[in-house]
Amino acid sequence: MTASPSSSPDVSPEVSREVSRDLTPDASAGPSHALHSPVIAWFEQHARDLPWRRPEAGPWGVMVSEFMLQQTPVSRVLPVYEQWLARWPRPADLAAEAPGEAVRAWGRLGYPRRALRLHGAAAAITERHGGDVPREHAQLLALPGVGEYTAAAVASFAYGQRHAVLDTNVRRVFARAATGVEYPPNATTAAERRLARELLPGDEATAARWAAASMELGALVCTAKSPDCARCPVAGLCAWRLAGKPAHDGPPRRGQTYAGTDRQVRGKLLAVLREAVGPVPQAVLDTVWNEPVQRARALDGLVSDGLVEPLDGGLYRLPQTRPGA
Repeated sequence: MTASPSSSPDVSPEVSREVSRDLTPDASAGPSHALHSPVIAWFEQHARDLPWRRPEAGPWGVMVSEFMLQQTPVSRVLPVYEQWLARWPRPADLAAEAPGEAVRAWGRLGYPRRALRLHGAAAAITERHGGDVPREHAQLLALPGVGEYTAAAVASFAYGQRHAVLDTNVRRVFARAATGVEYPPNATTAAERRLARELLPGDEATAARWAAASMELGALVCTAKSPDCARCPVAGLCAWRLAGKPAHDGPPRRGQTYAGTDRQVRGKLLAVLREAVGPVPQAVLDTVWNEPVQRARALDGLVSDGLVEPLDGGLYRLPQTRPGA
């Protein structure tokens, strides 16, 4: 985040520590915290028009988007999201179909177990909540495949409730603006959760807007590799920028490789099964990858994860029965 006209990045460590103390709120900070107004005002001007943010998306559309957006960029999610909601506009519509259809429709979004989990959540919503995505955080958290982040995101974005929503983008914004470091830890820590709760505005409507705004700021401006500090609405308050943008000195950040991995082999096997109209012989699957040990390991993993069902006679298909059914 670049310097504002009234400040310089070349500040002393003592000043940096003072700024960090000023920006690390206590529980009484509430809605008056200095970061809230500029970030929310920026969001009002620059938020992307995404289909899951529109009123017609409803809670189910929000939930679908949250499952799809985990570890997957918006550009890849958009077409699949639109097709998904056109086919399954309510949880009951998805629950009525075989889980393999969810895996098929997931396409190449990656991490296809999310499709099974979303199908399981749809079935639970239909059975336990009359087909309506529940409002209560505890009820959301009790759904299959829904963790703390997804429950908080749905409660906040769909129902306007006050919850700390901590995804990678938000964690990075908080790390830089409030904590003064370039990147957050590899895994979410108790300290990050505490800071997120302390930064949360006191009233529900502002808190929900803050959650969406801080996430969008991380996605569009305070990015991992190329933060555009000149466009940042809180550049003048950012502890990391005011400290001179110190380089990351924590554990190496995890990179994601794909080529040659079991993930790539799994993806190739699933691609064949998604395109097939019936069960697929082992011999056909054997053609997708030359290394037999890795190929067998990947196929066994897909079966173990419930993404593929083995049949008699060396045939395989996408799952037709729900886990535990």
